[in-house]
Amino acid sequence: MIISMKLHATRQEIDEVRKQVEHFGYKVHSIEGEERVVIGVVGVGDVTACLESVEAMPQVEKVVRISAPYKFVSKEFRAGRTQIRVNGLAIGGDEFIVMAGPCSVESEKQIMQAAEGVAKAGAKMLRGGAFKPRTSPYDFQGMEVEGLKLLQKAKRATGLAIITEVMSDRDVDLIAEHADVMQVGARNMQNFVLLKALGKCGRPVLLKRGMSSTMKELLMSAEYVVAHGNPDVILCERGIRTFETATRNTCDIAAIPALNELTHLPIILDPSHATGKRSLVPAVARAGVAIGADGLIVEVHPAPEKAISDGAQSLDLIQFEKMMLDLRPYIELWETSRKSEALAAAN
Repeated sequence: MIISMKLHATRQEIDEVRKQVEHFGYKVHSIEGEERVVIGVVGVGDVTACLESVEAMPQVEKVVRISAPYKFVSKEFRAGRTQIRVNGLAIGGDEFIVMAGPCSVESEKQIMQAAEGVAKAGAKMLRGGAFKPRTSPYDFQGMEVEGLKLLQKAKRATGLAIITEVMSDRDVDLIAEHADVMQVGARNMQNFVLLKALGKCGRPVLLKRGMSSTMKELLMSAEYVVAHGNPDVILCERGIRTFETATRNTCDIAAIPALNELTHLPIILDPSHATGKRSLVPAVARAGVAIGADGLIVEVHPAPEKAISDGAQSLDLIQFEKMMLDLRPYIELWETSRKSEALAAAN
């Protein structure tokens, strides 16, 4: 359930409500605004007795049951958009954020060229895998710690924030030392031990939708991270597995507005994995901007034909620059719309 405190409730009044909720055996999670505090309550069992008790407290304005199985990430818990701060950026705010870079960190020359190229074209974050989950055990598994160090070097040279994948709960602390955003790949979307560890990592998490996962399952996975202490989760639509073979995956573009109706979390589109073909990436990227995504994550490689992984879906630097130029009018319209939306909400 959601507890809305009265305007300008004191710290003592808020703590009294928290203690009352905990007395009934439930956990609390609060969002503190400048004027009003909202408290989320989660737990097992019928909340009726707790609801009636809290509702009678004079400092409480309203108590509402949450019907969705995912509590903290639902629109019922927070009606507005969550903005996630990363390296001076606000993902989910009124700036469209593009993350770009190679699938894997392969060498210092490769990652530095990629970082400089995508930064010049307008990307705000550098993606690159140091630890790589691969279908075949014989494929390149990533440069691991050395790859993390190269990502840090690229960040120092360009100022780009770093997003890289974490595959195991054992690596969370290590990767958190080097990355600005922790990426959970599609294969690990329901790795619940990893999700719990990410709830305590102190870094924003980008959670990719599993290849055969429903939107509800994606939101429940996000709920794991938030419920374990980390409210900074970014959802990523990266295509789902269907009967279609013309593309690597099927881009569920309708998932973006659908998720926007269900959750306050930012939503990013990955047109590279969603299609698997570099020729299709720019068109799907335009669709992502038009339909309301908060940003894109795109695979870009200085020489895709030589890429160790995912070369077929990677743009080269010239293609990425052209895509960014073509996206400019779409992004300008998107940002104007977001600013108008924020202004209307403030009034």
